[in-house]
Amino acid sequence: MKKAIIGKKVGMTQIFDEMGKVVPVTVIEAGPCTVVQKKTKEKEGYSSVQLGFADEKARKLSKPERGHLEKAGVGLKRYLKEFRLDDAENMNIGDEIKADTFAEGDKIDVTGISKGKGFSGVIKRHNAARGRMSHGGGPVHRHAGAMAANTDPGRIFKGKIGAGQLGSEQVTVQNLDIVKVDPELNMIAVRGAIPGPKGGIVYLKTTVKNG
Repeated sequence: MKKAIIGKKVGMTQIFDEMGKVVPVTVIEAGPCTVVQKKTKEKEGYSSVQLGFADEKARKLSKPERGHLEKAGVGLKRYLKEFRLDDAENMNIGDEIKADTFAEGDKIDVTGISKGKGFSGVIKRHNAARGRMSHGGGPVHRHAGAMAANTDPGRIFKGKIGAGQLGSEQVTVQNLDIVKVDPELNMIAVRGAIPGPKGGIVYLKTTVKNG
């Protein structure tokens, strides 16, 4: 059954399992999320719901965003995301989805924006090999090296690895285990690391893999 929720990365810690082993976990403040919009097979051709997360002031939203949320009558939300869920047809605008939509042992995919690392060289960015450190190799040890663009083809093809901006892009980590769920605090503990900095917005959904 497909389930999903929007959350905020709180940080990493560790807990102990029943065997006394240390388990590294990421704590996520998951929800509560409100159903802002509902799409049906009859009207849009597929069924889905749009979830809203985190209250926001009116002055910080655009006029179309305010109109969209005011039409739903669920309050102003900062983050919106559409999910195709199995039970989307049974949901209604205004319904709340909380952390307990997931349970311990569930496997999920987590999507977020990775940490931005600025302009980085080809070695750090693409794991390229450096040049030799002796016998006339300098001063270009960490440069990209020859691009092999001779008379034919006489240009560099698109997609060629090189230096540039690293990070700050959408990343999905698949097949993570939910270790603990706290419905009262709306917290979910996920085994391992997830993309993004502390306070970053993440999207949790049932994994597309079978485990």
